[in-house]
Amino acid sequence: MELKYSYIIPHPPLIIPRVGRGQELQIQNTVDSINKIAKEIADIKPDTIIITSPHSIVYSDYFHISPGKCAEGSFASFGAPDVKIKTEYDEEFIKNLSDEAKHSGVYAGTMGQRDKNLDHATMIPLYFINKYYTDYKTVRIGISGQSLTEHYKLGKCIKYAAEKSDKNIVLIASGDMSHKLTHDGPYGFAQEGVNFDKQLNEAIVQSDFMKFLMFEEDFLSLAAECGLRSFVIMAGAFDKVKVKSDLLSYEGPFGVGYTVASFEAEGKDESRNFYEQFINADIIRREEIKNNEDEYVRLARETLETYINEGKIISTPDNLPGEMTENKAGVFVSLKKNKILRGCIGTIMPTRENIASEIIHNAISAGVEDPRFEPIRKDELDELEYSVDVLGEAESINLKDELDVYKYGVIVTHKGRKGLLLPNLEGVDSVDYQISIALQKAGIRPNEPYEMQRFEVVRHK
Repeated sequence: MELKYSYIIPHPPLIIPRVGRGQELQIQNTVDSINKIAKEIADIKPDTIIITSPHSIVYSDYFHISPGKCAEGSFASFGAPDVKIKTEYDEEFIKNLSDEAKHSGVYAGTMGQRDKNLDHATMIPLYFINKYYTDYKTVRIGISGQSLTEHYKLGKCIKYAAEKSDKNIVLIASGDMSHKLTHDGPYGFAQEGVNFDKQLNEAIVQSDFMKFLMFEEDFLSLAAECGLRSFVIMAGAFDKVKVKSDLLSYEGPFGVGYTVASFEAEGKDESRNFYEQFINADIIRREEIKNNEDEYVRLARETLETYINEGKIISTPDNLPGEMTENKAGVFVSLKKNKILRGCIGTIMPTRENIASEIIHNAISAGVEDPRFEPIRKDELDELEYSVDVLGEAESINLKDELDVYKYGVIVTHKGRKGLLLPNLEGVDSVDYQISIALQKAGIRPNEPYEMQRFEVVRHK
């Protein structure tokens, strides 16, 4: 059966009266809008409600679909242990969706259950719905650290599984907007947060799901948004479908944006194939990047592709410029897939006979030895973007005022523990943040004494 109705619902815990204790009155428009949606869902009488939640189990490379017959949770962590939600899962649809994801090459399923309790982003929509309607089963799906396009693909799997089912299904994309809307809010202020909410709300009004996919990861990090990946899954569930949208309300008095919106399918529309359009444009973009790579990046790419495809370590090419074969330096090789980090390994000081050898060694390490990621697969090679950072000599400094996040990288050291952070990284916009990340990487507590060094970098792309 066609998926016809979907909704964006925010999840501030204080919207529950026993949690908010009066604060919920400051977002009355949000309360009213969610109640309106809950009544509409009661009229629809869905057999199954799918909820995508940013606060369910999250993996970097896998979408977790909650398994089992049922689950429950409470708002105990928010001071209201007596407010409880229990729901029965639609095991048949969960299996069909998992099979659809496997068939489509989407890494999703029911493995990796760490906590079966319902999260607040799932319970809040159900709290309102249950006031008017309870004759349904649920499917709870978490987001992942994968790209926006992978989330869209998962949405397409939901669409296909729904079409093969005889059940009446409603999808709820649970998610807040930016968490940085006011200076006095709990997360502070960032103009990117205001811009994000404005741009996304405009896209919602226009039912322009392509704009959902166009946000850059560094911008999203600065905006401190919560729900975009949840919303993108919903967008994918309406792939090649004409959609009527209604932005019911938007508020942000506590420094966090709360958008409530409804979407209704209005028949097929092949022109709304946003995934295909985005992928085709991205292929052209990556080809342009590849055609303009310099010798440093070209060597890193050739090294990793040869190693993954043939299991061989290439010899240093004869036609490299002298600066790569005659000089030594520390080198970092970074890999990105869909503009998200996929691997990064480097050396602070030179460990090889020249820069070229340093690149060859570190390109392989970035591809298969970064402990944060699974090794690069053959089918990913064409999607990778490379950068090579050649480090200048490090110099000791005494004050953080001597740092500049866009010009200098930083090295922190304490009792043999050492952490490094490169300059000019996406989302790192202050010296304090730069130092804190380097300390964390080194396992150095902020109150421990540590030494600092700075260094400049020549970045090759």
